[in-house]
Amino acid sequence: MTEPIQATIDPVQLSAGPPRRREGRRTRRTPGERSSFAGRAARFLLPVGFGAAVLGLWYLTSYRLLNTDRRFIMPPPHQVIKVGFLDSDNFKDEIGPLWTTTKVALVGLLVAVILGFAIAMLMSQARWVETTLYPYAVALQTIPVLALVPLIAFVLGYGFWSRVIVCILIAIFPIITNTLFGLQAADQPMHDLFTLHGAGRLTRLRKLQLPNALPAIFTGLRISAGLSVIGAIVGDFFFRQGEPGIGLQIDNYRNSLQSEQLFAAIILSSALGLIVFWAFGWLNKIATGSWYRPGRG
Repeated sequence: MTEPIQATIDPVQLSAGPPRRREGRRTRRTPGERSSFAGRAARFLLPVGFGAAVLGLWYLTSYRLLNTDRRFIMPPPHQVIKVGFLDSDNFKDEIGPLWTTTKVALVGLLVAVILGFAIAMLMSQARWVETTLYPYAVALQTIPVLALVPLIAFVLGYGFWSRVIVCILIAIFPIITNTLFGLQAADQPMHDLFTLHGAGRLTRLRKLQLPNALPAIFTGLRISAGLSVIGAIVGDFFFRQGEPGIGLQIDNYRNSLQSEQLFAAIILSSALGLIVFWAFGWLNKIATGSWYRPGRG
């Protein structure tokens, strides 16, 4: 009869822990690491590739689809850079109005944020306030701004604050709707827990509803940030008196067929909108990035 084989364990090997990988041996990436690396590469390469395709289409249109005498309609990109950005006189003519538009957009956005937060909080705390005010907020969003220009000009004139009013009218609705949605989206079990502990209305708003609403609030802010820039440019077109903005400068370039400066001004306007949009995206990551991930269950 054979004796059972007993495995012998070396105490020294046991104390040393699990066997180590050989030094110099190449470690393989896990599927999660590979997908993360591929995602970062895609986030960089896809926008760059799309931008290169747009530039290629731009050059194709300028040199192949347009005759020489019609090339002023869409000048090639390098010509826009040379005339619109590298020429110091032209660049100064664009930067000054751009700063005016920036001030209008930021002031209009600030006022829209204050009013939008206040209205949304009131509507979230009382159903009758929501029933009373929300239809007027929707109606204000659907009224064409052009129809309100004579009224705004009659009350405030054609200066700085008239353009600010246009920004407010265009930018306030996303703040109201997204903030209200976020404040009302807190889970009912959490409301029951606060009720169980005897929390008051302000405590519930400060510790439950506002933290829960932060992602939706920042979504509304990012949308309104871009709309405020659009509102400032639209105000430049409508109110042509006072300190000129980039919208008025775009219209002047269009009338005088200065196409290189026109495209440069449009690019600067788009860059302003992107900067404001990305700024609120950065603030969103600071405020909610440590605990909130979109799509996470």
